[in-house]
Amino acid sequence: MDASMWVAKTGLDAQQTRMTVISNNLANVNTTGYKRDRAVFEDLLYQNVRQAGGQTGGDQRAPTGMMLGTGTRVVSTEKIHAQGNLITTNNALDIAVSGEGFFQILQSDGTIAYTRDGSFKLSPTGQVVTANGALLQPALQIPQNAQSVTIGQDGTVSVKVAGTVDQTTIGTLQLARFVNPAGLESMGQNLYRANAASGAVQQFRPGLNGTGLLVQGALEASNVNVVEEMVNMIETQRAYEVNSKAISAADQMLKFINQNL
Repeated sequence: MDASMWVAKTGLDAQQTRMTVISNNLANVNTTGYKRDRAVFEDLLYQNVRQAGGQTGGDQRAPTGMMLGTGTRVVSTEKIHAQGNLITTNNALDIAVSGEGFFQILQSDGTIAYTRDGSFKLSPTGQVVTANGALLQPALQIPQNAQSVTIGQDGTVSVKVAGTVDQTTIGTLQLARFVNPAGLESMGQNLYRANAASGAVQQFRPGLNGTGLLVQGALEASNVNVVEEMVNMIETQRAYEVNSKAISAADQMLKFINQNL
């Protein structure tokens, strides 16, 4: 196969992958706490036909070399953890994080996952859980006779019980923070898993060490910018078309050689 056709083919693959990333961003434009992805490209290995600085004779050296590229690929997809807009819901168990922290969620296998989705519910036993029934950590038990729930910016959770005047503190929420949140592994269901790339989890009370403050009665919207994604989509489509034309041009050149030589 002609080398130019192979190089253009890698461009088609890379742009197709980028289009998948953009499509996923647009599909999650209304997903609570979703962080948009960005495709990261890198060029492939080069064929070193002529070494730059190589001796060409006597005391003379080539000022430039000849290196032919072999294409491109998407080397990674990076999560952009920019703050999304806060949407007021007036639901007492809707909690948004204004900052870099993550809620901690206990999984069925005993491991901890992390999320920015603060749309919590009550289980039949009064425990605070996610929409899928996973327990928030540290665990919160809301009394059956609680008339109201108040969650402070610093994570203090208090309730007003029927027959009493004062609020009763029942627990304190903690947030998780990572040195490299872009390295977190996406699990689906608005959850992330920590790994070697993200660094070890650090737990703090809301408002400390950059974890951010809690906002009760609000949710964090997706940080996807629809206009920006549409521009990226058009750019990707044009790049795909150009690579397709490069393959067609290389095919026409080979056809000319076969028919005329």
